[in-house]
Amino acid sequence: MTGTTWWTAALCAFTLVAAPLLVEAHHSGVMFDETKEITVEGVVKEFQYTNPHSWLLVDVKNPDGTVTTWGFEAEGPSTLTRAGIRKSDLSPGTEVTITGHPMKDGRPAAAWMKATRGDGKQFNPAAGFAIK
Repeated sequence: MTGTTWWTAALCAFTLVAAPLLVEAHHSGVMFDETKEITVEGVVKEFQYTNPHSWLLVDVKNPDGTVTTWGFEAEGPSTLTRAGIRKSDLSPGTEVTITGHPMKDGRPAAAWMKATRGDGKQFNPAAGFAIK
């Protein structure tokens, strides 16, 4: 095997091993603590219905009257659509109670597990992965 052929083979082997690891790292949820759940009540500030991940931003009133904006991460629009969640379902100003796995570092963000709108309608992003 010539030097160039050997390097080409080594690069191909490295790519085959490293590429899946990089993809897995990108889609990793290691920043969320899956052993804990938090639930907050607030008002939708913004629904970033985007790829590769959507974010529902919720303004939560603190006991002292200040407001903290919480971010709840979910999958992209195609998965949310399969779960029956449309951007218009959670427009700014909508009252919502939302539960998620919180960030390990304590920042006001979580992986979105379930939400209930003020009128009682429920939303479960994981339903978009269900096989029908």
